[in-house]
Amino acid sequence: MKILTFIYSLLFISSCSSINFWSSDEENLEEPRPLGDYSNNIILQRSWSKKFNSDNDLGNFRISFIGKKVAIIDQKGIYHELESASGRVIKSSQLGHEVAVSVVTGYGKIIFADIKGTVYAYSLDDLQLLWSQNIGSEILALPAIDAKGVIIHSSSGEVVSLDQNSGSINWSYRSQLPSLTVRGNSIPLVSEDLAYVTFDNGRISVFDINSGYVVWDGPISYKEGTSELENLIDADSSPVLEGGLVFATNYQGNLTAFDPSQRRPVWNTKVSSFHSPLFIKGLIVVVNDDGSVSSFSQQTFLESWVSEEYLRRDLSNAIDYEGNIIFGDLEGYLHILDPLNGKTIGRKRVSRDPIKYLVRRGESLYVLDKDLQLISLK
Repeated sequence: MKILTFIYSLLFISSCSSINFWSSDEENLEEPRPLGDYSNNIILQRSWSKKFNSDNDLGNFRISFIGKKVAIIDQKGIYHELESASGRVIKSSQLGHEVAVSVVTGYGKIIFADIKGTVYAYSLDDLQLLWSQNIGSEILALPAIDAKGVIIHSSSGEVVSLDQNSGSINWSYRSQLPSLTVRGNSIPLVSEDLAYVTFDNGRISVFDINSGYVVWDGPISYKEGTSELENLIDADSSPVLEGGLVFATNYQGNLTAFDPSQRRPVWNTKVSSFHSPLFIKGLIVVVNDDGSVSSFSQQTFLESWVSEEYLRRDLSNAIDYEGNIIFGDLEGYLHILDPLNGKTIGRKRVSRDPIKYLVRRGESLYVLDKDLQLISLK
């Protein structure tokens, strides 16, 4: 298997109509688009920050919430629990592994994977090792934990279900992996005894979580190029269940809506994204790999607006924060957009490193950057 580390200079600019918030006859198409003016209507205040000094370039280190605490494990295998309000370290323990993916908590367990493809489960109470299981392949996506199992999506295109109590393998499924792929994998989505997984071949499969039986499968997009690079159609973002439909995106492909009752796609439109779509105020918002942001009506699927204000700025995932769209960029800025028109209504620089992941919990916004600095804002 040959893995391609994706280089963001391989970009394309959408040909659809757009709102162009910034323009210049002398724009350097190799550099990030310079930031334009904006109306600063939304103010974010930093609550606290902590540095964990790990390489989070792929965004595979994330946080988990345990009540009023935040849990994280760094690259050196040190597990931390912090008070979410103040950032005060409550617990810090060396677990003794070189970690590749962190961290999922649930059902009294901490789940993570090391660089050798071994999945570990530790007791949340006393941090004692409960079980470990090597699946024989690199793991770059967070596990999904459910009462009936732990679902792993590996870089070899394999989906493995592990028994939550023992770590033994319940079932496995191997997808057909292209010869060339983008480095990274999607996190499985588990809902109502089904596991939804998108693959590097541009497809989505839905599994019965008990048996591993493929309930249905469908294409997010098809290969349309004449070379291996043009035929990269990796789906590296998790699908989203919304309004009775399943939505998925992929690189150099589509945003596609599937009807689970019909087990087939019912709508698609051209996008190129490594992020799950965001649903906000009746819109479907997609952050594209070239830095453009597209929006569509959730009711009619018609295009609402497209912003090219942040081209080539290597944007993070977008989330809903107090009814507005917020995402980060490669220079450590957070940008806040009005979902009704796509215009910037707030901006704040929170790091000198690229922003890799955002998540909201209650009134707080949590940001992780490339060096695994965790920043809390309100």
